[in-house]
Amino acid sequence: MERAPTAATYSRLRTERQGRVRVGRVGRPHGVDGAFVVEEASDDPRRFEIGASLLVNGHPATVVLSRRVGGGRRAIKLDREVDRGAELAIPRRQLPILDADSFYVADLVGLVVEEDGRERGIVRDVLPGAANDNLELDSGLLVPLVEDAIAAIDLERGRIVLNAGFID
Repeated sequence: MERAPTAATYSRLRTERQGRVRVGRVGRPHGVDGAFVVEEASDDPRRFEIGASLLVNGHPATVVLSRRVGGGRRAIKLDREVDRGAELAIPRRQLPILDADSFYVADLVGLVVEEDGRERGIVRDVLPGAANDNLELDSGLLVPLVEDAIAAIDLERGRIVLNAGFID
């Protein structure tokens, strides 16, 4: 199903095709109580509230302690020991349903970008910008995530079609 974005809004959550959504990573220890700093944390603070359920490298765990630390980051403790660097995730079904013109970043990463039937690159990342977000392509091009640039995003076919003549 092809859709053209009408806005550059989307979630930065990294999604996995296997049904998990990455919400952070186990970082360095914080304090002596078994807590650790959550690195690459989701912007949604509910993910790390006491009692929240997470998947640690695919295995269930529960947040038993949660606090803010320097730089606005979150430190948490889980109900079991975890290794530094482990992925913190939630099941994808727990994500809110997005508007038709919004996408999760990882749903866009890996899509082929085409213009006039010619491949222009593959989406490597989505970079936030002051006025709009930008698709970073493996070819080095940056494409603004706005209607003037994007004709359609087709997740099923794995492609993004640019408006003719946009890059050249």
